[in-house]
Amino acid sequence: MWVAGLATALLFLGTLSPVTIAGGTVSIPASSPCGDEGQMHYNHVVWILLENVGYSVTDSPSAPYLGSLAAACGLATQDYAVSHPSLPNYVALTSGSTQGITDDGEPSAHRLSVPSIFSELKGNWTSLVESMPSRCDRVTSGEYAARHNPAVYYQGLSATCSRHDVALTLPLDLTRAFTLVAPNVCNDMHSCPVATGDRWLRRIVPLILKSSQYQSRSLVLFITFDENDAQSSNRVPTWVIAPSVPRGVRVGVRYSHYSLLRTSESLLHVPLLGNARGAASMVGPFNL
Repeated sequence: MWVAGLATALLFLGTLSPVTIAGGTVSIPASSPCGDEGQMHYNHVVWILLENVGYSVTDSPSAPYLGSLAAACGLATQDYAVSHPSLPNYVALTSGSTQGITDDGEPSAHRLSVPSIFSELKGNWTSLVESMPSRCDRVTSGEYAARHNPAVYYQGLSATCSRHDVALTLPLDLTRAFTLVAPNVCNDMHSCPVATGDRWLRRIVPLILKSSQYQSRSLVLFITFDENDAQSSNRVPTWVIAPSVPRGVRVGVRYSHYSLLRTSESLLHVPLLGNARGAASMVGPFNL
């Protein structure tokens, strides 16, 4: 059943050709979003941040679309979140440090006056946050979790936050250099099954791949989890999707959330923040 589900999901990625995966013959795209050997110039980075699922999701029968992306593009197999619970990971991803946070407190409890990837880009960023009631909303409500929206914690962004931290709507606005996409607490797999999040990705990711930025070979998409399912290793999968990424490549370099920050800052030509300076980069291994 898993193999059949994977084959179905792969239909969303292009024309199919056979390949053997997990003991069965399924299909992968003959013309996929990755594996292009042409010249690239990446100046757009998109993150999709999911919630609380470990590396085992890569083989889950409930996540056929994520399986198809791993077959078509790249997967970091030894990536690790830096803390529990959620908020320290979001802060680490965007500032290079947990900033001493050890809980999931609201922005009113953690007023951060430190640089972030948002402040580095001086307005050339967007957070697209699903189910957020109002722009730059600093209060958790319904299916919106402020702790999954790191921009609202940084005091230096207060003057411009309402212009750049907005609800997720269609068509997707991918025009700025950096875009963080935060699903709501159901679609990010936090409060709903893995299958729900996988179906959400099946709707959203193709829109990114069809965007003018991706089609012009200027956009890199990363999909990762804030933390795993409370296991001590905190190992998470990270998908790397860009035209130049070799099809089906799996990279076993030890990465962390600081690696994703370093890679993104390097691609966008801004200074490295905090622990990103000493983290392994994904640029070379994934041919970015």
